[in-house]
This record gives sequence, structure tokens and C-alpha cells, in this order.
Amino acid sequence: MWFADLTRDSEDILDRPVPLDEESDEVVTVRIRQRVPGRRIDKYLHGRFARMSRTLIQRLIKQGAITVNGKPTKPSYELTAGDEVQMTVPQPEPYDVVPEDIPVNVVYEDSELLGVNKQAGIVCHPARATQTGTLANGLAYYAERLSKGDDPFRPGIVHRLDKQTTGIMLVAKTDEAHWRLALQFEQRTTQKMYLAIVEGSPQLDADIINAPIGNHPRIKDKRVVPGPRQEAKDVKEAVTRYEVVERLVGFTLVHLYPKTGRTHQLRVHMSHIGHSMLGDPMYGGHFVTEAQLSGREDDSRDPILVRQALHAYRITFRHPIREQEMTLEAPPPEDFERALALLRKYRQI
Repeated sequence: MWFADLTRDSEDILDRPVPLDEESDEVVTVRIRQRVPGRRIDKYLHGRFARMSRTLIQRLIKQGAITVNGKPTKPSYELTAGDEVQMTVPQPEPYDVVPEDIPVNVVYEDSELLGVNKQAGIVCHPARATQTGTLANGLAYYAERLSKGDDPFRPGIVHRLDKQTTGIMLVAKTDEAHWRLALQFEQRTTQKMYLAIVEGSPQLDADIINAPIGNHPRIKDKRVVPGPRQEAKDVKEAVTRYEVVERLVGFTLVHLYPKTGRTHQLRVHMSHIGHSMLGDPMYGGHFVTEAQLSGREDDSRDPILVRQALHAYRITFRHPIREQEMTLEAPPPEDFERALALLRKYRQI
């Protein structure tokens, strides 16, 4: 089966052709009886065939496997009454993630889903067939079954965290749970709260950062807020709310509530307002040692945190099958707690 792929946004995925087989693939015809203003064809088909992701549908449109009235179309085409859509439905790609005995910190589990506390230093899923050592490899070893999705190397993965970001993640065990959870992320009905230690002291106790984010024009994997002196590619809306929890001398503990889910969004937004995260040099943050905090030369020269001080602490969502509201929390890891303790020791106001 194919499911909602809502966390992949790179252009190379859309450029990758979907394998098709004329003998085994089903051809489906959909006749539009009534026009729905503003309803794009990719969103419409995703609604009709919820187990096919919008990414997959867009790829099929791009290679001509979806037509309207016998002619090629675009994902943004708005359907009207009388249109006839013909779509080739491909067979799923093979599921091939190597199970590895990698520790998985499970904070919740039932027959439909897992809540895991992701550790630092591990990517969520392989980017290629030969890659191992990912969370997906550990999940394949831990769980008897996982949803398959439309990427064979992402079993169960509904959403992602950066490699060095820790915290709560939802993992789907069944196909139905996957697409129902993915729909919640697409409709932005999930609520996420992160803990972060940022440099400096924000002027306001709480505020909303509404600043679009795009790909850096020259540096791979870096994101930027475009402006008069900064170009960006593939710019998209991005909104984050922050709240100050504790002010320290030179640092601040904040709660972050992302409304959108752009890559590196929280790191980019806090850097954009002049308060980069501790341990995040990509976006202007610094590594800090205990000696720098205390002013004593005999203290350790090792940084108090060797990654960005960002932890996904809480997520609220509706159970994909039982439909009751749930909140899962993941306690911060030892390195985050130690860094905060040292800041409180030496930089208490």
C-alpha cells in the first residue's frame, strides 16, 4: 500500500519516476460530477485514495501517469464538473529495511502505534539501500509489524526529527494508523511542544514568529529566512510560537510550539530573531564549556552540550483508531539536563 508522505519536501523525490508495469498496474477512471472551488487535483485524489500519498500522486502527474480528459496535467490543476481523470495505480515498492539491534526508547505502545523518545546522533531512516544504523533499522528489529508507507526505507515513520534533536516521535504499526496520523499532521491538528536553550534573552516573554523558510541557495541542507540580503529557494510559510520559561545570564530556556513543520524550522526561527540555540553553529549558536561559564581555568574544556539544545518534549494528537485525544511526553536526555543544571549553577539570575 501507499500512504501519506508528509515530511519529505526535496525536489529530487518529485523528479524520481514511479516504477510502472502495464501488465500488473491498475488503471482507474474518476469522473468529476461537481466542481469544488480551489480543490487541486493532487489534493482531490489524495482524498479519494487516502492510502496514496500526495507526493506519489504528484510524481505520477509529472511523468504523465495521471491525465485529465486524456491530456497531461499539473498538481495545481483545479478540477471542474465533467472532467475525467485517468490514473495508473502502481504496485508498491519492496520493503527492505535491515533489522538492527539498536536501542529504542519506547514511552508508549499499543496495537496501532508506538511513541518513542529518539536519542541524539541517529537519523530517522535510511536515505539509500545500503545505509544502516538508523531509527528505522532499530524499529524494524523491535516491532513485529510496522506500516510500510510509500518509501520502502521508512517503515512506520510518520514524521521526523533532525539527527541531533531528541524527543518524542510517533511510529505507526498498521497501514490505517499511518495514513490517519499523517492526515493529522497535514491538517495541522497535532500540537507539539519543544524545550530549547537559546543564547541571549528574548525581549518578549512570548511571541509568534511568522517568517517563511526556504533552502539556502548555495549550502546544502541549510535553511534560511529570505530577506533583502538573503536569497532562498522553494520558500514556504513557517510559523512558530515561543514562551520564555526561565531567564539565565546570557541564556534562556524556552518552550517552542511549531504551527508548521518545515525542516530546521525552530532552529532557523530562533536564529532569525537573534537567539540561536546553544550548540548549533549552523545557525549561529556556540559550543560553551564549563570553564567559560564559571570563569575558572581548572574546569573542563569540553562543551557542556555537543549538539543543538533542542528536545521534542510533548505531542498531543487523536488516537488514529480509537480517536480519543492523547498526550505523550519524553523526558529530556542526560546531556540536556546536565547543560541546564550547569547554566543554573553558574548563570542564575
